[in-house]
Amino acid sequence: MRILVVEDERRLAEALGQILKKSGYIADVVYDGEDGLDYILSGIYDVVVLDWMLPKMDGIEILKRVRADGFDVPIILLTAKSDVADKVAGLDNGADDYLAKPFDTSELLARIRALGRRKGEIVAADGMSFGDITLDTARLLLKHDGGVLELTRKEAQLLEYLMLNKNAVLSKEQIIEKLWGFDSEADANHVEVYIHFLRNKLASVSKNVIIATVRGVGYTLKLKE
Repeated sequence: MRILVVEDERRLAEALGQILKKSGYIADVVYDGEDGLDYILSGIYDVVVLDWMLPKMDGIEILKRVRADGFDVPIILLTAKSDVADKVAGLDNGADDYLAKPFDTSELLARIRALGRRKGEIVAADGMSFGDITLDTARLLLKHDGGVLELTRKEAQLLEYLMLNKNAVLSKEQIIEKLWGFDSEADANHVEVYIHFLRNKLASVSKNVIIATVRGVGYTLKLKE
C-alpha cells in the first residue's frame, strides 16, 4: 500500500515516513500544499495523511480540490485544531478521518488500517492470502505449506500490489508509478527484473500461484488452471 504524507513540520513528516516504511508501507513525503495536491492527483496513493495548516495551499483547500476532481482516496486530516467545529469542517469538506496533534503513531497506524479495510485493500494483521500462499507485508515473508520464504521489500510490495489487483492486468507503467513513484527514473527493465525474481520465488514454494504475462498489456496474478 502506498501512503502520502503532506506535512510542513519536516521532523514530524520524515519521522512519519520512516514509521510507515518500517510498518511495511510505501511512503512518500511532501512539505507544502501545492506539492501535496499534485501528488494526490497522480492517483497512485491508497491513503493520504494531510496536515491542515500548510504553506502555499492549506489542507481544506486541497480536500475541496481533490473531491471536486472526483478522487475518492481516503484522507486523514492532521491538525493542532481540536474544536468540534474544526473537526466538522474537515469532515464536511471531504476528510475521511481526523486526528488532532499531538497524537500517538500507533493510533495513526490503526486509523490507516481501518481506512484500508473500508476500501477492502488491507487484510488482517497476519497477512493476505491467495491460493496456497500468504504474504506478511510487515515482516516481508512469503508463507506457504512448507514454511516461510524471505522477500526483499520491493518483492513484497510487488506481490502485495498484484494480490490486491488479482482480477486485473497491471501494466508496467502502473507498477512503476505504484512502487517507485510517478517522478521516479525507474523504467520497464526494473519491473521485468522484479517480476523475474518474484516468479522464481513463487515457483519454488507454490503449487498453484503464478504471475502471467498478458502480451502487450502487462501482468496478472492467477491460479494455475
